[in-house]
Amino acid sequence: MRTFLVRTLESQGHEVKAVADGVQALQTLQKNTFDLLLSEIITPELDGIALALTVSQDWPGMPIILITGYIVEPQRAYNLEALVYSVVPKPFDLQKICSVVEE
Repeated sequence: MRTFLVRTLESQGHEVKAVADGVQALQTLQKNTFDLLLSEIITPELDGIALALTVSQDWPGMPIILITGYIVEPQRAYNLEALVYSVVPKPFDLQKICSVVEE
């Protein structure tokens, strides 16, 4: 899924840095400047919601988009609506994710 999303977003002109988990995402954010965080909610080491909480504190104003395939997970993210720009449920088509990223 990650590779597919990277290819799709890059084909739309976005520069993408993909990592395997939330801890790597935080490490990468500390070393680089980004316009947007796109994360799966269920990730190893540090889940997307915990990542979103940290990012919203350390990089206020950075838009956060979460992806999930679990019914219960969007409701956890729903409580974070002030921090998360959008929760995109799976399955989604690539046009949908590109549209949300463009917004």
